[in-house]
Amino acid sequence: MIVLEDRQEHARDIQAAREAGARLHQACAVAGITARTLQRWNAGQGLESGDGRPGAVRPTPSHALTEAERAEVLRVANEPRFADMPPARIVPMLADEGVYIASESTFARVLRAQGQMRHRGRAKAPRKSRPPTTHIATAPRQLWCWDMTFLPTQVAGRWFFLYLILDVYSRKIVGFEVHEDDDSDHAARLVQRTALSEGIHALPREERPVLHGDNGATLKATTVLAMLWWLGVKPSYSRPRVSDDNAFVESLFRTAKYRPEFPDKGFVDLDGAREWARKFVHWYNHDHRHSGIRYVSPAQRHDGADVAILAARHDVYLKARQRNPARWSRHTRNWSHVTAVTLNPERESVVTAASRSRNTQPLAA
Repeated sequence: MIVLEDRQEHARDIQAAREAGARLHQACAVAGITARTLQRWNAGQGLESGDGRPGAVRPTPSHALTEAERAEVLRVANEPRFADMPPARIVPMLADEGVYIASESTFARVLRAQGQMRHRGRAKAPRKSRPPTTHIATAPRQLWCWDMTFLPTQVAGRWFFLYLILDVYSRKIVGFEVHEDDDSDHAARLVQRTALSEGIHALPREERPVLHGDNGATLKATTVLAMLWWLGVKPSYSRPRVSDDNAFVESLFRTAKYRPEFPDKGFVDLDGAREWARKFVHWYNHDHRHSGIRYVSPAQRHDGADVAILAARHDVYLKARQRNPARWSRHTRNWSHVTAVTLNPERESVVTAASRSRNTQPLAA
């Protein structure tokens, strides 16, 4: 866009060049415009009023949101149950209720116009990291990962310890405990109880899960290794000096510690920490819509109910597109079932080969 003063200066320079014998298209090329542009300026008011595009009145598209629809988007997004959620979680939850108001991007656009798209919560903006030994899960009870994290108390220098086991395929927390000390006996007993609750003893030994953890002394202790061998669970460990080889559990701990219920000043006693852990695990397994599994809850995916839920969401979107096809430029949102989950894929060729051996296609990592 060329401002009015520059247009007038270009026109004067080109006119002077032409009076000196220059050809029009060559003089325009030196000025950085085309002869057609100069002709348009002269034919209209381009050399008097300047470019009219910034102040032009543009008609509202026929498929744009009405003021009532914008108000409804804001009202729903500001409901107490959605107050701490981004549009990526609001829209799937509405679809589960059979409600479609607008797309995720429309929610984001309306909220951004109202100054409500700032980062919610206490977490810092995420940083990109390279994708870090590859395991693939195509069903529950094939791949677990586990870790231990510190829970602060109100006494400086004192901590409680949360031990946790996660099913990578479904993202369901299948075992957890909170203790006053860091001891390998706690980890061994947790694995034993989790294997019992998940029915691992009923599986053939070669089909029992892989348990992935970091290189901490607690998870690699002889007591733990002996328990894993007795249960038939195959151990797996992160690579040395690689901090993000156990990303699923680390992400889970981050979610836990940035929840509004997590005490800023630490836990008063062990019973309080255990009660918080119990409530968090219930929320995470049954109420949390996980982005890595198409925004269904881990319990729904663990039980196999996610297939019907995702199909119902797809029907909701198809009906919404039929009601107003002008708002959909291409296909609807992808609500297909995620068939395979990979843990720390090193190379795409490894993932593809392993997936073909199981007749699956890796859709999430």
